Amino acid sequence: MDQPIARYYELKEIQKQLEEELNELRSKLIEAYSEAGSVEEGEYKLQISYQERREYNDDRLYNALPDPSLWRLMSKADTGKISSLLKLNVIQEKILADTFEPKKVPVLRVQKR
Repeated sequence: MDQPIARYYELKEIQKQLEEELNELRSKLIEAYSEAGSVEEGEYKLQISYQERREYNDDRLYNALPDPSLWRLMSKADTGKISSLLKLNVIQEKILADTFEPKKVPVLRVQKR
């Protein structure tokens, strides 16, 4: 049983190193090609697109909700729960107008041709 535990630990360490290197490369690619949108180098194609995400302010969101019990459902500004409440028509988009800051997040996609 000791060997699977040791192997698991070893793999988690490797995963941590890989994630750090991926984050560094991601930052370098975004910095170098942020305006390009799409770049081809050799047999690889890099695409950078931007997703708009909402970062909600807890205080403003709490004050905007019509019923305090809705806040108990969320307990904090959780984008997934807010989206669900919107889809279920429990809350309306208009009450959220001043409760978030839109943020553009770069999304990288690298393909091998």
